[in-house]
Amino acid sequence: MAKDRKINMPSSMGGLVRYFDDYRSKIELKPGHVVVLGIIVIIVVLLLHTYGKSMLGIP
Repeated sequence: MAKDRKINMPSSMGGLVRYFDDYRSKIELKPGHVVVLGIIVIIVVLLLHTYGKSMLGIP
């Protein structure tokens, strides 16, 4: 008798929404631009660290 009954399981994708397909950023950066921006930030931080202390008179 148990073999006569078929149990249907719900689909595995039920209720899931793929948002990454719908969203597209207005700002797009190339990887090279990100690397250059990172190097510029590092240089600015090093300059501020080096010359900022001497301008304030901190040893």
